Amino acid sequence: MKYSRICFKILIICLIISLSIPLLFWYNYSQNLQIIQGKERYVNLPFPFEAEISCDRKDVLKINGSLIDKDSRTVSLRNPLAMKATSLGEVNLDVKLFGIIPVKQLTVNVLPEKELYPGGQSVGIKLTSDGVMVVGYNEVEGTYPAKEGGIKKGDSIVAINNTKVDGVDEAADLINKKGSSGKPIEFKVKRDEKIIEQKVSPNYCSETNSYRIGLFIRDTAAGVGTLTFIDPSTNKYGALGHVIVDIDTNKPIDISQGEIVKASIVGIKEAQRGHPGEKTGVFIEQKDIIGTIAKNTELGIFGSLEKMDNKNHHYVEPIPIGLSNEVETGTAEILTVLKGDKIEKFNIEIQRIVNKTSPTNKGFIIKITDEKLLSETGGIIQGMSGSPIIQNGKIVGAVTHVFVNDPAKGYGIFIEWMFLESEILDTQLNNQS
Repeated sequence: MKYSRICFKILIICLIISLSIPLLFWYNYSQNLQIIQGKERYVNLPFPFEAEISCDRKDVLKINGSLIDKDSRTVSLRNPLAMKATSLGEVNLDVKLFGIIPVKQLTVNVLPEKELYPGGQSVGIKLTSDGVMVVGYNEVEGTYPAKEGGIKKGDSIVAINNTKVDGVDEAADLINKKGSSGKPIEFKVKRDEKIIEQKVSPNYCSETNSYRIGLFIRDTAAGVGTLTFIDPSTNKYGALGHVIVDIDTNKPIDISQGEIVKASIVGIKEAQRGHPGEKTGVFIEQKDIIGTIAKNTELGIFGSLEKMDNKNHHYVEPIPIGLSNEVETGTAEILTVLKGDKIEKFNIEIQRIVNKTSPTNKGFIIKITDEKLLSETGGIIQGMSGSPIIQNGKIVGAVTHVFVNDPAKGYGIFIEWMFLESEILDTQLNNQS
């Protein structure tokens, strides 16, 4: 009897372990999944039971060869699920074990079989912030009025006494004029996506003969980056693969407007362990403008091109995008500029997939293997962000970050996340409707 009880306990423990491992896998499985219209994608969910799947759109998604055209259908999770979409759009799936226990909600985004022009061009980037960004404090007659009034580095001042602020000179002029009244000035500042109000009493500065609040502020930012892709049907583009932050505050810049212009690379500072390298580029802000910047996000900058004379000679025709499930460890190539405006191809290796289930600019790890690129740059350098990554004839991602202690290595972002962030698909669906 005692032996039977021991065996029964062991059986229960084994059953719990066998269930908990796949359940943990399934629970952590991304809520978002991308599928190319008309193509099949396998989803491996090693769970030894049947589940009931329901969706909010009928006659859109095939699972294991059959359309979900009823309220729900039962499938086995013992084998991979073959998903195939027949229409563009978004489908929300609910998965319940035995039709009772909620397991997961999954959003399937159906993308068109899309082709894009790979980039590789160096571009000058100019951003004008929304309001003025606070980048530091300055003493005024022995005090720091703005700091004492609660304004922080990284804040964006968007209005002064309800007057919208568009630039540094306007902000200084408003502060001086309002300060002469002797009353506290009301500032509307944007902080972490929230608008808050702070009151600050300016001090009269005898050195400048004006009223000041003791801030260093900035309204523009400029730099050099790399174009990732161009959509031939909408003229929309994606670049960089990461957000542009203010150099002093390390805060993302909220933009009111922005432009990209043609740039020429005139020098390379080689990367060394512990010291990132960089491209030195030149561009004329008001000349050779090729596009506007609409968004500055964690996944890159996005906007529209005014000129389409920027195809590179390596890929004169657009090529397909590769989704994250198509990216594999092994050889690939990047396109980037090292001198002038000449786009060159260089060999790399995709070493490890880090995160392909949720939007991030650190989706996989790459290593530069091209001897020429290593000899000229030391590895990945600033200004190379956005360089498109090509594998198996498809554009699959872009370079985003360098490992400071090993410049030959860095991160890449999956192209599907940049493509979705660019809103190209939304534009196409609206045009079709």
